[in-house]
Amino acid sequence: MPQHTTLTFFRYQGVQNRFWAISQMGIARLALANVPGLRFGRLLGSGGGNGFSLKPNFGVYAYLGHWESREAGDTFLRENEWLKTTDAHVQERLTVHLSPTMSHGTWSGEQPFDSDPAAYDPNAPVAVITRATINPARLTEFWSHVPRTSASLEDQADHLFSIGVGEFPVFMQATFSIWTNGKAMQNFAYKSRYHKEVVKLTRERGWHKEEMFTRFTILGAEGHWTGLDLSRLGL
Repeated sequence: MPQHTTLTFFRYQGVQNRFWAISQMGIARLALANVPGLRFGRLLGSGGGNGFSLKPNFGVYAYLGHWESREAGDTFLRENEWLKTTDAHVQERLTVHLSPTMSHGTWSGEQPFDSDPAAYDPNAPVAVITRATINPARLTEFWSHVPRTSASLEDQADHLFSIGVGEFPVFMQATFSIWTNGKAMQNFAYKSRYHKEVVKLTRERGWHKEEMFTRFTILGAEGHWTGLDLSRLGL
């Protein structure tokens, strides 16, 4: 049975709801520690603006789950008691269903995603997670390049959505992006002048202590997220 990945985003409005959300970064980790069928899970915060900022965004959070099956992921979304408690606090919520087709690198010393390269269709919608632990000695240099990198991403016509998230502010950062097709994502990754320059600098300057890149087929999405037109995915 194929494994399955879900990424759920939560948007909170109001002081009380945001305070509740912050508290869950500690409390919910325990509540989510022994979920049936969960192979890998991370509760994530986000940065200001579109997420690519040193300033935290106390209104947007995410939960990444990698499951032993689609059934396990769906059961979590339907029945998990902690997830149900978020309903009283969130303004909007979006879950993206994903299947990994390629992954390299590690996340906290492990490779959580079993990928199936044969399932990749370069003409179909794709999502990407890039994640890194930043070398403390290179933090200033790394972050000085983030705004320009983010801007170059937003200029791509086939780029639908991206957000910067992380387990720990400043040091542990991840980017999640959605593209209308895999070819457009690959063109940005390998042909975009500025992105190629940043990748080169990352290697030469040793910005990352650890890194991971994972590409996914998008199986579906449920919920709503301001600024994301799900109809463009054709799902």
